[in-house]
Amino acid sequence: MVSRSWVEVDEAALRRNLRRVKDAAGPGASVVPMLKANAYGLGVEAVLQMVRAELSADELWAVGIAAVQEGEQLRALGWTGRVVVFAPAPPGEFDRAADADLTLALSDLDGVRRWAQAARERGRRLAFHAEIDTGMGRAGFPFAQAAEWGREVDALAADLLEWEGCFTHFHSADEPDLGPTDAQEQRFLQALDELPPPRDGVERRTIHSANSAAALRRNGFGLDLVRPGIFLYGGSAGPGAMPEAVAALRARIAVVRDVPAGWSCGYGATYTSRRPERWGTLAIGYGDGLPRALGSTGGEALVHGRRVPILGRISMDMTVVDLTDVPDAGAGDVATLFGRDGGEEIGVDEVAAKAGTISYEVLTGLGARLPRVYVDGTRSPGRA
Repeated sequence: MVSRSWVEVDEAALRRNLRRVKDAAGPGASVVPMLKANAYGLGVEAVLQMVRAELSADELWAVGIAAVQEGEQLRALGWTGRVVVFAPAPPGEFDRAADADLTLALSDLDGVRRWAQAARERGRRLAFHAEIDTGMGRAGFPFAQAAEWGREVDALAADLLEWEGCFTHFHSADEPDLGPTDAQEQRFLQALDELPPPRDGVERRTIHSANSAAALRRNGFGLDLVRPGIFLYGGSAGPGAMPEAVAALRARIAVVRDVPAGWSCGYGATYTSRRPERWGTLAIGYGDGLPRALGSTGGEALVHGRRVPILGRISMDMTVVDLTDVPDAGAGDVATLFGRDGGEEIGVDEVAAKAGTISYEVLTGLGARLPRVYVDGTRSPGRA
């Protein structure tokens, strides 16, 4: 399975990152780990098991996803706990969400009506959380009109729906200045004060706002839940919120060639050797999710614990690196595109910065033909 290229996932590191978020949020807060996009590219089935092994039933309130299809997958995997779909569901997916017993995040009155209709047709109550837009702008009821829409949502829900919770999402909680995040939280609390009380003798709704950054940098604002995402998977959540590395991207050296000075490399011949050089062709490319931009922005790999530059443009299936200064490297050896090799490490955030993107995109872009290999953190890359 690891003869070509693969993603290596350190289970112990992910669990420690998860525990760190839980501890930061305090004993009163439960956790909703975000497992969307195939658990940020690392494999939802395996990550779900890691989460369940780390958190008690009281600590693990739900799992979070972004698409109804992801909820259906979790049900097929045997997860019977609460699943919250945090992205708005298109109108045609409400029936599927109901049949899979998912909890929807609703952002407008039409969504509440559709969800109520799905409940009416099934003869049972369906749960939802109302998203409150405090500045993110992509979804949610407007915070400033909470009294108005709150009454309408309450009336539409009536005895058909369980208005289980309310939440907001921060746009800048990972930035150095937390002022905008604090302002969003105040808007959120203002809106909550204007909503009608829960029905059916329910004491209070479940309230949450904190993503990874706010969970760690504002201790979840002391609310009921925190919703960690990127931090679990090894991506930075802002100043003072650096996780342990979880994922490593590795590839075999397939071919080693000695080339003369003046030899060109890759599409467009954007690199030409300045001296006799030794090149290694890695069995990985942008078809596997390696960012193509690294070929022109100083991308590197680790070979035998040493940094080597990527040469020329990255191809769909192959990437060339300069092995001139690693003379003992040979075909079958492992190159690390991000992760640790010996005493050297290339972080996923470093790769993202060079590619002009973010760690979220790098991780979720890892291709399906890369096997996910789960390790305990003690294994080091070696030779074939």
